[in-house]
Amino acid sequence: MDARQLEIFVKVAELGSFSKAAEALFLTQPTVSEHIRGLEEELGVRLLDRLGRGAAPTKAGQLLLGYGRRILELHREARQALDQFQGRMSGELVIAASTIPGEYVLPALIGRFKEKYPDIAISLLIGDTQRVVEWVLEGRAELAVAGAQIDHRALEYRELMPDELVLVVSAAHPWHGKKTATLEEVRAEPLIVRERGSGSRQALEKALAEVGLDLSDFRVVGEMGSTQAIKQGVKAGVGISLISKRAVAEECQHGTLHCVKVKDLRFSRAFYLVTSTTRSRSPLAEAFRAFLISESA
Repeated sequence: MDARQLEIFVKVAELGSFSKAAEALFLTQPTVSEHIRGLEEELGVRLLDRLGRGAAPTKAGQLLLGYGRRILELHREARQALDQFQGRMSGELVIAASTIPGEYVLPALIGRFKEKYPDIAISLLIGDTQRVVEWVLEGRAELAVAGAQIDHRALEYRELMPDELVLVVSAAHPWHGKKTATLEEVRAEPLIVRERGSGSRQALEKALAEVGLDLSDFRVVGEMGSTQAIKQGVKAGVGISLISKRAVAEECQHGTLHCVKVKDLRFSRAFYLVTSTTRSRSPLAEAFRAFLISESA
C-alpha cells in the first residue's frame, strides 16, 4: 500500500465516483480502477461498493478512509517541512470557506498569498458553514473561514473581519431608491432566505431574535442554497432578501440591485478563521493562517 494508492482511494471515496476522481487526479478511469483493484487485493478486503456510476466506501473502506486522510496529511506536512527547512515553500493547501468569504473575500487574498509563494497550489472548497466546519473536523481542509461559529470542542475560532447584512431589492421594485424601511414594511414583502446551516441565515435569525421575532413572522417565499441564487431571485422579482453587503456591493453600485437600511435591526456579524485543535497543521497552512491574520488586522 503506497501513498499514491491511498490518494486515489481517498479521492474516489470523497467524490463518490471513479470518473470524478480520475478527472480530479488527471488520470484515466481505467488507471483509477486498477489502483483500487490492486489495493483491495493487497489488503484482502473490498473497500468500495460499485453503485452503477457511483461508488461508496464499505465498512472496511470507511475505516481505511480515516487512516488514509491522516497518512496523506502527514505526507504533505513532511514534504512541506523539508521544503521550508531548505528555504522553500511549496506543496498543496486545501482550505474551506462558507459562501460569502469563499466567493467574495478569499480569492483576492489567495492571489496575494501566491504572489509571495508562487510554487504553491491552493484548493478552495466552498459550502455552507455547517459543511465547512465538518470538512475541518474530517481533515479534508486544514483551515476554513466561516460566517458563524458552531460549537465543537475540537474547533478553535478567531475573528478575522466584520460583515454586515443588508436588505436588497430589484431595480424594478418600488423601494428602489428608498434609503430605509421599517421591520413592519419588510414583514409585508415576499422574502428569500438562505438554507439552514448557512452562516448568513444564522446571523439573520440571531438579529431577529434580538427584537423578539423569527422567520415565521415573515412572508418567506423561498430558501436558496447560495448567495448567487438569491441575487438572481431578487433580480427576477421573486422577493427581497437580507444578505451580506460584500456580496452585493458591485450590483448596488451599478444599480442592478438596491440596498436598503432596515430600521430597528442590527445586522453586524464577523467572519471567523476556523482551525482544528486536535489535528496538526502543515507549514504551508501555518503560513496562510498567519497571512490571513495579518491581512485582517
